[in-house]
Amino acid sequence: MAQGVLSFQYQKDPSKAGLTAFAGLFIYLDLFAACRLRESVQKHLGFLDGEQGWTAYELLTALALLNLAGGESVNDIDVLERDAGCAMVFRRFRMDGLNREKRRQLKARWRKKQTRALPSPSAVFRFLDEFHDEAQEALRVEGEAFIPAPNRALRGLQRVVDDMVAFAQRNQPQRKATLDMDATLDETTKSTALFCYKGFKAYQPLNVWWAEQQLVVRSEFRDGNVPAGYQQLRVFKDALASLPAGVEEACLRTDTAGYEVELVRYCAEGKDPRFGVIPFAVGVDVTDAFKNAVAEVEQWHPLPHSDGHESKQEWAEVCFVPNWVARRKHGPTYRFIAIREPLEQRSLPGFEEQQKELPFPTTQFMEGTYKLFGMVTNRLELSGEELVRWHRERCGKSEEAHGVMKDDLAGGRLPSGKFGTNAAWWGIMVLALNLHSAFKQLALGGDWVRRRMKAVRFGLLHVAGRVVVHARQLLVRVQASQALDTMLAARKRLLALASAPAG
Repeated sequence: MAQGVLSFQYQKDPSKAGLTAFAGLFIYLDLFAACRLRESVQKHLGFLDGEQGWTAYELLTALALLNLAGGESVNDIDVLERDAGCAMVFRRFRMDGLNREKRRQLKARWRKKQTRALPSPSAVFRFLDEFHDEAQEALRVEGEAFIPAPNRALRGLQRVVDDMVAFAQRNQPQRKATLDMDATLDETTKSTALFCYKGFKAYQPLNVWWAEQQLVVRSEFRDGNVPAGYQQLRVFKDALASLPAGVEEACLRTDTAGYEVELVRYCAEGKDPRFGVIPFAVGVDVTDAFKNAVAEVEQWHPLPHSDGHESKQEWAEVCFVPNWVARRKHGPTYRFIAIREPLEQRSLPGFEEQQKELPFPTTQFMEGTYKLFGMVTNRLELSGEELVRWHRERCGKSEEAHGVMKDDLAGGRLPSGKFGTNAAWWGIMVLALNLHSAFKQLALGGDWVRRRMKAVRFGLLHVAGRVVVHARQLLVRVQASQALDTMLAARKRLLALASAPAG
């Protein structure tokens, strides 16, 4: 009997060997061992282990693998469990590297025979709920921005992320840390979520991206009604404090949400005890006062595209002295830059009123109506064109990372109505993002570094294989291919990293 339109047929494979659709995914387990993730989790989250059941390390690594494999919900962990080869490898991975006594202790955590290789969805939910603090929820005031203080578990998860960043820095040292700070809206349908400024329910995490390392050093999970610019200085200080050894210079780039007087002054006045004066470029609110200062500009300079081709944008130095600058006669020098672009799209006849509200600021010049943007900086050595380009670089990788967080990884589908539970889910996703970035740079290299998550999955992770045990050795058999060559080369690099002394 025909199964479908075409002549091929599907049949059950009678083999009892462990087929897997994730043969390339297992290389991340080498990375977990190389960066000593077990030691980090036991140190910072070991208090969650209790006396029975899954350990924090087993739960955290299972959720990291879920993110990397493409799962987006807690229940998707059953997909990995049903993959026979994946279950065999993860069962061995949990015991790998442990001496006989520790293996006995791990087995003794179960009263009955353990049937699952990976944690069940209910076990995952119990683990994530440990990160929620109901006492903090009682402090909320309706209509006011509120950021719950992280409990011990959330602070421990951040320490694990810090250890991951330090591992990347030890193996690929960077003396400079350009920090791009930006918030992103994570839309949700949870009944407990709050409305954001765009009118839909969302959470709004504030992220700090280290451009040179391609890593997230800080990500504070927030409600949707918390303004993006709220308490940015505190988050920035935390990010600076978490930068690992070897970083000698820090810079800041952010949009108009970072136009906080306290943040700008902190950088310009050298208040940070470690880095002193911090070079920055921050977007400026286009107020009436700023527009008036721009109106007095006589000379505008062309701002070509990054590839050298002409554009219609122009930049100019602006003599703009806001009140917070004028109050300090002997303070640091601030430099204001304006960028304008002609607004060529005219209003449709009959819809002039509806099109008055534009998503960007505009102003009127003799030549016509222009889009208008501004920035403030303490960098005096760069030309205006160079400064604008440097500031715009943050709109590349850091905002691309937001897309990876919400679309490629599991950040876009939050599991609970509890704030702390969602914060943990988001934090584990950030850890997976950093692990993947380090994996591309330290293990894969070459053209792989520039590839998006979906390209890595398609070309390397979702490779079919068969997992077998022969002479007590676990074997993952993969058809000879370029993907297999890449896997073997990556494992060799990770073996070298694991053999290096710990920092």
